[in-house]
Amino acid sequence: MLTVSKEIKINNKVKVGGSKSLFLIGGPCVIESQDHVFSMAKIIKDICHRLNVPFIFKASFDKANRSSLHSYRGPGLVRGLEILLRIKEELQVPVLSDVHETNQVEKAAQVLDVIQIPAFLCRQTDLILEVAKTQKPLNLKKGQFLSPFEMRNVVEKALSQGNDKIILTERGTMFGYNNLIFDIRSIPIMKAWGFPVAIDASHIVQKPGGEGTSSGGEREFISYMAKAGVSVGADGLFLEVHDNLEKALSDKHNSLIINDLEGLLTTLLRIKGAI
Repeated sequence: MLTVSKEIKINNKVKVGGSKSLFLIGGPCVIESQDHVFSMAKIIKDICHRLNVPFIFKASFDKANRSSLHSYRGPGLVRGLEILLRIKEELQVPVLSDVHETNQVEKAAQVLDVIQIPAFLCRQTDLILEVAKTQKPLNLKKGQFLSPFEMRNVVEKALSQGNDKIILTERGTMFGYNNLIFDIRSIPIMKAWGFPVAIDASHIVQKPGGEGTSSGGEREFISYMAKAGVSVGADGLFLEVHDNLEKALSDKHNSLIINDLEGLLTTLLRIKGAI
């Protein structure tokens, strides 16, 4: 029998986990411009509204973990939060972004509905504690260097601050050089702790550093990973989504083209309903 996760209230309108429908955390990897992310958020919101899928918009204000010094990082904390605030207020959708340093947390918490701990930083105790203190919902991404069992330690750090509004996201495990694999056992293992679990079908197909100065990926396998994750109980889907993959400024090799999003979500809803 699949574990039923607790319900997490994101804002006054959106709830995830529990008996709720499959939820989506989706958007472009990084904020490329205000007009671009606003357009993307509007299209994704409309798709999710038609399918009755709870939606959290995501985009990074600063990609501090890019492979190369010369890679685009984003507009930065202040401008990035201004853009996300506009999306939040004008489109009435909750917004998520990641923080990389403790000194970003206070300002980020004033805007974000969900604060994300990047996979690379999931063992940074001070960062997790500072984010948990905000009492905001958290998305804790499993490090690609960790087993799913070890994520229990990350959860306990957040719980130590009285914050149990936790989403856990599976994003693959290192498999030699420049490659990741998805062990589907991680979904039921992490769900056993009672929190909603999302499947990051974009980063699971990433090839870290595979292009030398940037990451590669096999985006043609995104749908397979998503279907596998939902079939073993994932509550939600995490996706990098873009409207022009070749011009994407980050993660173009492992993002889903937006034209394929509605079809994929429709299939995943059928799978979730079947199990």
